[in-house]
Amino acid sequence: MENKTHKLEIFRGFLKFKSNETKIWGVLLFLSIVTVVEVALGIIKPEILVGNSFLSMKIINWIFIILTIVKAYYIAWDFMHLRDEPQGLQFSVTITLMFLIAYLAFILLVEGNYIFDMMYEGFVSWNF
Repeated sequence: MENKTHKLEIFRGFLKFKSNETKIWGVLLFLSIVTVVEVALGIIKPEILVGNSFLSMKIINWIFIILTIVKAYYIAWDFMHLRDEPQGLQFSVTITLMFLIAYLAFILLVEGNYIFDMMYEGFVSWNF
């Protein structure tokens, strides 16, 4: 018979908690720190991150996308108890979501770039 208790550690055992309640507070603290970093970067907008680009997108946008994916993954991993599921289910959920998120980001970037190019170089300019 399987052990149905929840694991009381986060970050692959780096932090261990005594109860489920303290673990929830620890996860909340981690997600709050990531959110504060996102908000601070959005308010401050450091010139080095806004002025430089990587793969046709500003570095600050890449940071926002990565931090958002980290938060979504961690919410699914801890609050939806994905870490307590069998490894096959973990892989099927995370690999599928990584593929769909990458596909969505690709489509948004390609279509957004096409619309931008049409507005500035096409025959119709801002006719929405």
